[in-house]
Amino acid sequence: MTFSHTLSALLSSVLLCLLLAACESKPAKAPNQKTSHTLKDDLGRRVTLPTHLKRVMGLDAAMTEMLFAVADTASIIGRTQNCDFPAAALTKPVVNNYPMDYERLLTLKPDAVFATEGIISLEVAAQIHKMGIPVYFQAFDSVSDVLRGLRDLGRILQREKEATALVNSLQQKLQAFSQDRAQLKEHPKVLAIIWKDPIYVFGRNTIFTDKLRYLGADNAVPVVMAQQSPALTREYILQLNPDVIVGGTFEKYDKEFFSLYPELKRIKAYQNRRIYEVTDDLMSRPGPRVIESIQELKQVLR
Repeated sequence: MTFSHTLSALLSSVLLCLLLAACESKPAKAPNQKTSHTLKDDLGRRVTLPTHLKRVMGLDAAMTEMLFAVADTASIIGRTQNCDFPAAALTKPVVNNYPMDYERLLTLKPDAVFATEGIISLEVAAQIHKMGIPVYFQAFDSVSDVLRGLRDLGRILQREKEATALVNSLQQKLQAFSQDRAQLKEHPKVLAIIWKDPIYVFGRNTIFTDKLRYLGADNAVPVVMAQQSPALTREYILQLNPDVIVGGTFEKYDKEFFSLYPELKRIKAYQNRRIYEVTDDLMSRPGPRVIESIQELKQVLR
C-alpha cells in the first residue's frame, strides 16, 4: 500500500468517526414531529400544551381528583394544601393555592397545570402563564361536564383508554339513577346552604341542580342568578319554602341556624325535620366522585 493510499484511508476513517459522533450527539428529529399543540379550554382560552405531558398538577382539589382518575399518577408532581383525595395525593409535594405560592410552583417545573373555573382566578392563571407554565381550565355546570372533562383529560394526557373505561362505568351508574327517578312519587325542592351568615346557597346554574335532576328532585332556587352561589334573604327563603335543606344535621341547624333566623322555622324543611348533613367534599368538588355525591343525596331524600 502506498503512502497516499494509507493517508486517504486514515482521513476516511477520521471523517466517519466525526459523522458518527455528530449523529450520536444530535439525533435527528423525525420530520413533522409535533412537540406542542394549541387547544381551547372550557373558558374558550387558547392554551398551547406540550404534546407529551410528563409533569402535571391540579391547582385545586377537584382537579387533583380528576387527574388521579385519568393520569399516570407518576406524572402528577404536586397538590395544593386542600387536596386530600385520593390517599395517594397526600404523598405529593404541596403548593399553596390561596394565596398562590408561585415560587414553590416554579420549583416543581410542571409542563402544565390544570384548574377549575371559579376556584382559580384568571389573574392567578395569567401570572403562572408569565412563568412559562400553561394553565388549562375546566368548567363543571353539570354531571355531563364532569364526564366530558374526564374524556378531555384522557386525550390531553394520551390516556384515552383509561378515561373511556372510567366514563363508561360512571354512565352505567347514572342510568340506574334514572330508573329510580321514574318510580318517584314526590319531587322535593332542596336548598343547599353553604354559609349561614349571610345565607349563601348553591344556585340554579350549578352541578348541584343537575345531581338533583337524576333523583327527580329540584333545586329550591328556581332561577339563574348572577352568582353561582348567591346570598339569599330570609324573606326570599320563606317564599321558596324548601321541602329539604342540606348542609348540616337538624340538631345543629336548630341550635345555630334557626336561632339566628327563628322566622325560618315556618318553612316545610324545618316543620318536617328534613334537614340533613352531607359530605362537604362530595358536594363542593366536581369530579369523578360525582356518583357518590348523587348516591348520598339519594339516601337523604328517600
